[in-house]
Amino acid sequence: MNGFLLALKTSFGFLSTIPVGITMEGLDELVKRSYLQTFAGVVLGLMIGAFAFITETALPDQISAVLIMVFIYYLTGLNHLDGLGDFGDGATAHGSLEKKIKALKDVSLGIGGVGYTALALLALYASISALQAEAMFFSDNAAFVLAVSMLIAEIGAKQAMLTVAAFGKPIHEGLGSMIINSTTFPRYVVSFILGAVASILAFGSVGVIGYVAAIITAFVILNISNRHFKGINGDCIGTANEIARIIVLIVITLTITSINNGYGGLLWTLS
Repeated sequence: MNGFLLALKTSFGFLSTIPVGITMEGLDELVKRSYLQTFAGVVLGLMIGAFAFITETALPDQISAVLIMVFIYYLTGLNHLDGLGDFGDGATAHGSLEKKIKALKDVSLGIGGVGYTALALLALYASISALQAEAMFFSDNAAFVLAVSMLIAEIGAKQAMLTVAAFGKPIHEGLGSMIINSTTFPRYVVSFILGAVASILAFGSVGVIGYVAAIITAFVILNISNRHFKGINGDCIGTANEIARIIVLIVITLTITSINNGYGGLLWTLS
């Protein structure tokens, strides 16, 4: 198997629970082609979007929202959510930089991590529910609107991780530092263009707004990480994935609300 195909295979093994297997050789090839994580985000987003379309068509909104959340974590795993928990522990720890980094790297989950994780899950449910409500007034096919929104959210989540990696500096050695050091600006530009094109094709200008929101979210998380830890690690990258997904859904919902209220006619015309 050539390097590109091995990296592509590893991207799904690294970012999902799809049993394709992960090897050190594959990870080495993936870090050389970190832009493939955005491509994996497109594929995973299509799968999540298809699942959302089915549940939204067949089930009540609240049940559909919960099942979509279950499917997201069934498909993508809990590694990034675990990273958010560790990030919460580190960010809420009091004391010196060393104490904050120790809390960030500690395998035990503290109250800060529990709080961050619980709030993120509540926010994800709320954002999906709000989007479901607005989509009904936005289109005759609300299930399709939800599906493409979930697609863009996953693309944005993966691009947010690469944004943090591309513009951050590692605080210790590990897999996270491998990704950070290998995500050069040219590779980042390739991933950015890939994500932008996919978002435009999925939902026009609404998709672009959601995608840009993910990038902005990544820079906010990077700023917080630098203030607390003087750099980033894999947990900070995982945090970007979880938070950006939520922010994209919120921003898309607010954009659709604006259009529904008559303030975004030109925007919708351009979509």
